Amino acid sequence: MASARATAAKVIRRVLEGESLHRLLPSVLDGIQPPSRALCQELIYGSLREWPLLAPLSRQFLKKPLRSKDADIQALICIGLYEQSHLKTPAHAALSETVNAAKDLKKHWATGLVNGVLRNHQRQGISLEALSPAQRAALPDWLYNQLVTEYGDGIEGIAAASRSRPPMVLRVNTLKISRSDYLTALTAVGIDAEICQRLGTGIILSRGVDVFTLPGFSEGWASVQDRSAQLVAGLINPQAGERILDACSAPGGKACHLLEYQPNIGELVACDISETRLTRVAENSARLGLPMKMVKADAKDLPPAIISFPFDAILADVPCSATGVMRRNPDVKLHRRETDLEGFAEQQLAILRGLWPALKPGGRLLYVTCSILRAENDDVIRAFCEEPGVEVAPLPLTEGVRCEYGWQTLPQVDDGDGLYFSLLKKQYA
Repeated sequence: MASARATAAKVIRRVLEGESLHRLLPSVLDGIQPPSRALCQELIYGSLREWPLLAPLSRQFLKKPLRSKDADIQALICIGLYEQSHLKTPAHAALSETVNAAKDLKKHWATGLVNGVLRNHQRQGISLEALSPAQRAALPDWLYNQLVTEYGDGIEGIAAASRSRPPMVLRVNTLKISRSDYLTALTAVGIDAEICQRLGTGIILSRGVDVFTLPGFSEGWASVQDRSAQLVAGLINPQAGERILDACSAPGGKACHLLEYQPNIGELVACDISETRLTRVAENSARLGLPMKMVKADAKDLPPAIISFPFDAILADVPCSATGVMRRNPDVKLHRRETDLEGFAEQQLAILRGLWPALKPGGRLLYVTCSILRAENDDVIRAFCEEPGVEVAPLPLTEGVRCEYGWQTLPQVDDGDGLYFSLLKKQYA
């Protein structure tokens, strides 16, 4: 069986070739023995978070670039650099195990190369002088430049967050247990945690754990949900008897939170374009004991059966560049291109136009992205406000940045993800 380092190198090579880490990783980790699983995951995520820095740094130690067919060795070298710089593995162990991983990759010729690069790094350390500001911040050039344009000095906090391990935050299902009682239950099993002061149901763990070690997880006592995402339910503020549509629902965390927040919702419809993704919604709904109606449909082109019975409120958590959640999706740093933004914006605007006929006059629609780029946020809402009957409502938020048409939370180390919110109301004719 391949070592954790060799497995991590194989995964990163496939990510470099364009595969999604989110889709690739679960099956890979299932094939690794539990003692090595945590290390493998840390090496993958950590190396990808640092990739825009590690890749050019590694080239400082190479006499000539590696061939494309040896992308796994390139990945292995970067994994070794990451482990030497960021983990507490003894230096000799990190070096020898990374060299041995080249043998696991069936590339014995690379052992001397890997050994030489990592030994040089140990002796010389990191030289950042030849690197660009974007590389030093571990961000793609185009994204770094855009973030400087939009946020100025705020780039430092955003970049630091993109390189950090995200905190594990829980949302307590208060229909089953109070937050204080759940905190007591966590303490009883040795899980250190504290309440999230800004959220009525939030708990922050001091370190990440397997969800199935959480008390009552299978019974629906709690869910994992970032603190910024937990703002959604309060912003929609569902009322008893209302009909609500979650238009891009999978995996269903926000739909379930709406039902926990207001158990007397008249009907909640969870919609997604993918039947497979709707199974995740069904699983979460069943675990939490929160029944909802599920419909497979494209939010850009809703079927008449949905439009003919308009909703009091709609949640549109739309597909986006994921630049606000790079620490959770570090392959964004490798895959995303500036040219992608126009396509996302067109899709987002099409979703808004597709959903608007399904909203009652006087109803509200909450537009949400996990992007921190204006092109997908204020610019999209500005364009949509040219449609008749669209009104932008104020949001009761204080953390983050007020925008012209909404509100932006910014990713910060030990804080929530970068999400954008805009609350739209449909005027009466």
